[in-house]
Amino acid sequence: MKVHDLKPAEGSNKAARRVGRGIGGKGGKTAGRGTKGQKARGSIPASFEGGQMPLHMRIPKLKGFTNPFRVEYQAINLDTLEESGLAEVSPETLLGIGLVGKDSLVKVLGRGELSRAVTVKAHAFSKSAEAAITAAGGTVERLPLPWGERRPPAKGNQFTNR
Repeated sequence: MKVHDLKPAEGSNKAARRVGRGIGGKGGKTAGRGTKGQKARGSIPASFEGGQMPLHMRIPKLKGFTNPFRVEYQAINLDTLEESGLAEVSPETLLGIGLVGKDSLVKVLGRGELSRAVTVKAHAFSKSAEAAITAAGGTVERLPLPWGERRPPAKGNQFTNR
């Protein structure tokens, strides 16, 4: 038996009724659509709901939520600080060697090892990074956030920023 020999079982597939093909039989003339009116003609889309707001316009499409007050940090790991060779690390020195952006808030994370004493100034530290820096004999200094104690300013329009 080959693929071209396959066919459905006898009687399982029934031919569709061909309506609107003349008056000789069922489905002639009006083809089961009744007489006249909008639905008897081919001008009405299947999704039309008689002027009611259609279903595809009623359901929400934009999922999720973007917090306009989110604080985003530029992450710097301990192994990056070790490779940089800097004795004093601050956002300005990191900007100078191209590791952070111009207006970035810097957060130091604890991946890697630190084998020397380093003075680190940043906006935030993970607990493991802070422990590793002090264990290596260095010091940690938290820089104040640019907006102070208040919440951060909103970023853009919260409805289009998705």
